[in-house]
Amino acid sequence: MRLVTFNLLHGRSPHDGLVDADRLATAVSALDADILALQEVDRDQSRSGKLDLTAVAAKALDAPSHQFAAAVVGTPGERFRPLTHDDDGHGEPCYGIGLVSRYPARAWRVTRLKPAPVRSPVYVPGNGFILLHDEPRVLLAAVLQTPFGDVTAAATHLSFVPGWNAYQLRQVVRALRDLPAPRVLLGDLNVPAGVAAAVTGWRPLGRAATYPAAQPRVQLDHVMVDPDGGQRLTTVASVSTPISAISDHRPLVVDLV
Repeated sequence: MRLVTFNLLHGRSPHDGLVDADRLATAVSALDADILALQEVDRDQSRSGKLDLTAVAAKALDAPSHQFAAAVVGTPGERFRPLTHDDDGHGEPCYGIGLVSRYPARAWRVTRLKPAPVRSPVYVPGNGFILLHDEPRVLLAAVLQTPFGDVTAAATHLSFVPGWNAYQLRQVVRALRDLPAPRVLLGDLNVPAGVAAAVTGWRPLGRAATYPAAQPRVQLDHVMVDPDGGQRLTTVASVSTPISAISDHRPLVVDLV
């Protein structure tokens, strides 16, 4: 079973700054993932050609189970608003995460995570450090029928604000306890591997730098398993971070046997 997490940068290529559906599909198809977690995912955004990027990825993998979970309605860095429980953002541009599976899904669950209450300095190439408002975040989980039995797979993209991302990660662990074991968390957690393991108590299935894509120096993207009931998912055959034609992150690929 191949597990992959990939921060898409809304499908944009760092080489020409464009989003192309065929290039995105080719990049995703090359990963050959059985379970794929996606971050920085657009739906109906002008900057990405009004594409549903999760659906493009699912088609590329011939994966029957997929879902997009919007974190905000609007465009990050411009104008956006958080979603509420009675607001799905349909008909408007949305931004969030996706989860794609070649295995059937028994159930889906979305958990919303609040943004940091204060602005935080973020380094922007060419502009130095600027103060940015954090965005709401979201956790998307599915109970999947896999060759390893039922597995809860969850995708998320946590805050860039130090400390607040650790707080959100603890919220994620609590939310997943209500779903069946074994449990796997995939995503851009915006913390290094040691911090992710210390905060969660979960086992990293792959340790490799994923950011920045050209010359990775730090691991922000993770695949982790809950040790409670996760013994079936701990035999790792290989870990890789292949370079891709899209994004400023490399995908993290973990093969289990």
